[in-house]
Amino acid sequence: MDSPSAGYTFEYLIETLSDNSQKKFFNVPKLGGTKYDVLPYSIRVLLEAAVRNCDGFLMKKEDVMNILDWKTKQSNVEVPFFPARVLLQDFTGIPAMVDLAAMREAVKTLGGDPKKVHPACPTDLTVDHSLQIDFSKCAIQNAPNPGGGDLQKAGKLSPLKVQPKKLPCRGQTACRGSCDSGEISRNSGTFSSQIENTPILCPFHLQPVPEYAIVSVPRPETVLKNQEVEFGRNRERLQFFKWSSRVFKNVAVIPPGTGMAHQVNLEYLSRVVVEEKDLLFPDSVVGTDSHITMVNGLGILGWGVGGIETEAVMLGLPVSLTLPEVVGCELTGSSNPFVTSIDIVLGITKHLRQVGVAGKFVEFFGSGVSQLSIVDRTTIANMCPEYGAILSFFPVDNVTLRHLEHTGFDKGKLESMENYLKAVKLFRNDQNSSKPEYSEVIQINLNSIVASVSGPKRPQDRVAVADMKSDFQACLNEKVGFKGFQVAAEKQNDTVAIHYEGSEYQLSHGSVVIAAVISCTNNCNPSVMLAAGLLAKKAVEAGLRVKPYIRTSLSPGSGMVTHYLSSSGVLPYLSKLGFEIVGYGCSTCVGNTAPISEVVLNAVKQGDLVTCGVLSGNKNFEGRLCDCVRANYLASPPLVVAYAIAGTVNIDFQTEPLGTDPAGKKIYLHDIWPTREEVHQIEEEHVILSMFKALKEKIEVGNKRWNSLEAPDSVLFPWDLKSTYIRCPSFFDKLTKEPTVLPPIENAHVLLYLGDSVTTDHISPAGSIARSSAAAKYLTNRGLTPREFNSYGARRGNDAVMTRGTFANIKLFNKFIGKPAPKTVHFPSGQTLDVFEAAELYQKEGIPLIILAGKKYGSGNSRDWAAKGPYLLGVKAVLAESYEKIHKDHLIGIGIAPLQFLPGENADSLGLSGRETFSLTFPEELSPGITLSIKTNTGKVFNVIASFENDVEITLYKHGGLLNFVARKFS
Repeated sequence: MDSPSAGYTFEYLIETLSDNSQKKFFNVPKLGGTKYDVLPYSIRVLLEAAVRNCDGFLMKKEDVMNILDWKTKQSNVEVPFFPARVLLQDFTGIPAMVDLAAMREAVKTLGGDPKKVHPACPTDLTVDHSLQIDFSKCAIQNAPNPGGGDLQKAGKLSPLKVQPKKLPCRGQTACRGSCDSGEISRNSGTFSSQIENTPILCPFHLQPVPEYAIVSVPRPETVLKNQEVEFGRNRERLQFFKWSSRVFKNVAVIPPGTGMAHQVNLEYLSRVVVEEKDLLFPDSVVGTDSHITMVNGLGILGWGVGGIETEAVMLGLPVSLTLPEVVGCELTGSSNPFVTSIDIVLGITKHLRQVGVAGKFVEFFGSGVSQLSIVDRTTIANMCPEYGAILSFFPVDNVTLRHLEHTGFDKGKLESMENYLKAVKLFRNDQNSSKPEYSEVIQINLNSIVASVSGPKRPQDRVAVADMKSDFQACLNEKVGFKGFQVAAEKQNDTVAIHYEGSEYQLSHGSVVIAAVISCTNNCNPSVMLAAGLLAKKAVEAGLRVKPYIRTSLSPGSGMVTHYLSSSGVLPYLSKLGFEIVGYGCSTCVGNTAPISEVVLNAVKQGDLVTCGVLSGNKNFEGRLCDCVRANYLASPPLVVAYAIAGTVNIDFQTEPLGTDPAGKKIYLHDIWPTREEVHQIEEEHVILSMFKALKEKIEVGNKRWNSLEAPDSVLFPWDLKSTYIRCPSFFDKLTKEPTVLPPIENAHVLLYLGDSVTTDHISPAGSIARSSAAAKYLTNRGLTPREFNSYGARRGNDAVMTRGTFANIKLFNKFIGKPAPKTVHFPSGQTLDVFEAAELYQKEGIPLIILAGKKYGSGNSRDWAAKGPYLLGVKAVLAESYEKIHKDHLIGIGIAPLQFLPGENADSLGLSGRETFSLTFPEELSPGITLSIKTNTGKVFNVIASFENDVEITLYKHGGLLNFVARKFS
């Protein structure tokens, strides 16, 4: 038969579905019999992919049998996995595409054919992370240079102009279909067509959202202006993406303004079952974002592996993973009516953190699973990285099928999908006689979960809303740490008066200054978004308001969210409270927030206040939102709105009112909290089939600004030496056709001496570029002003900027310095310098570098520049007590040795000051987990573990990293 797997080892397992569809599939259950029947569903998907791709080379028969024997082989063997597709977002996707472009140059230099370099695996890239909030409530918050800087100065681009404010059809009372005026159409030349499908308008009909007599709708200029600036600021990057989509096979780019990568993946790209040349197989995905796991809620195997491994998959190599343990999480009972799915998420997050599921699969089963909607499941799965698991899998069941039918799946395909999944026993049914066996089973009763938030500095530190006031006060008392701020008792009741917009307000410890309903984690869930809207409606009707100095924003994950908030009538009430839609993409979540008022900043500094940010996201590290905001809490969207109304987190919602109505009556949270029945009714009425269909149409049609964007189509990318966005990286500068013998690390100095829980945010910031930083100096020297700096995330295609931004986080605590600062000591001279400047001196002197660290080095979001940056700084090895697995994989993938102290040992116990020099020799034959000996210039000798888990990792390290390994294969 003509199938992509013809001639492979297990072709004899190919059968035809018994439903007259003539679809083919690998009948994997026949291979394993009773062994197959007790495999976890997630392992069955791994097994199917192994059977289908078994070619005897990259996937061996032994690998297939190891997966089938999962029960005895788990945690003991490495297995390859070929996902069906790859998903990139622009911040982590641009370095991957730049590396591929640079690899074409390297292959040509070595005498190979650069046209061979292209993704072999279907790859989707969503441009969603470049949005910044330059305009809020139609006021200029941070007047940018919309021309983008570099190319405008060079005369290659004209600056973009903000269009007139007045829109036709402004007087429409509702969006009821095609615009009668004909002036706002897909082909018009008016304002809206400059940025097609503007979300603040009805995103599917391009008309203003409904206006109501009580509350005026937010003006569309806010989103229009933010998108206008986004396109201008990032034009170089967008042109490079368009070149990539033209030149590289199997690359599709989802343009800006469409939606978040996670949500586009969920609503549009996910297929659950893939059909390729009449062959059916399970959908699966890996990508450069840790929240790929959202699609686990649809029964799709997927997780984030970071940029370096993703590039390998794009180029036709499998992901290599240790055959994982699978923790079965049995959900029982049903949740309390006042508990949102976000509370369930936080409850499960805390529980799984305590159990310890790092590096494992989690698979949900039990009667409680059927009580969860798909949006609840995807929200739970999306928090998977926060409790450390590789993925959190919800097998396909009847709830999944009903959701797919509701969202417009073709009925014929849906029928084939159900028949196929049942034929290969991938369909979950609580009545099945054969139950999967798990490595470990834990139980969570949904009845036990209470309303919660998480903070003030880490996502895993859950706090019951009922305990919030007492917990915050305890945080003020505790020593500075993950939970403490150490405010003197006599200072804890201090207040500072501010005058803002003609009124006087009091700021104190606990005052909320940022409240953001943002893109990640929650906006995919209509129930919590509608709950926030209903709460806002009841609050406005009760006469409650949000204090105007609080920086509020609403950044939905897609136009679908805007549509149902608008059509349900709650969007104007959110706007009335300050939660106006500011755009689509990562904004406050990654530090791209509009600046807080100088009046507020001065008051915070004057009183040394612990002010707060409340956001419906998934990261709340200290300083992530704003340098002056020391306490950050993750909360469900309705609680974000509630705390914004209260103006403080130092409140007991059970006993203290949010405020008073015009008659002086106290209004409590329970007075305006929407019931589950109210939310469910509106969800049924407004989250409808047409919205999902329209979203698909919106993505497929694209937008005029993107469609008209000019880009080259040459085989090799025409690098612009003046560009500060796109630059050919130096990873391949010394590439030879064959790898050399591993050189020893001799007399290496310690660049940084770090403690526990150093995150990838500390190593490679994604937010704004500080004006005093080494990256700022580089950009200034190239004629850019601070307003043109953009962010580190937007400049990940420039290795010169990213290397200078490595370890540039102001919260980095280097023990050599003794306080948070992006500084270190250059020991030969004794100077205290920026980390980049010190590393530059070391490299000029030919001195190799290492990093000393504590536990959980590299935790947080997967970020390939957190490995690439140290590599380009000259770091040869990291010596830590333990690692986040994704980051450790990145270190190996770029050519940095991940060394680990022996159990029970660390730098302190060994008496290391970090001022020594370190020497290490690698044996000719490396083996996984081998013990190596390190010698210092003081005469101390101690052993460490080389944290290579398998022969593949050793091979990559010997080649100097994954990029060199792949480039040599093309040469």
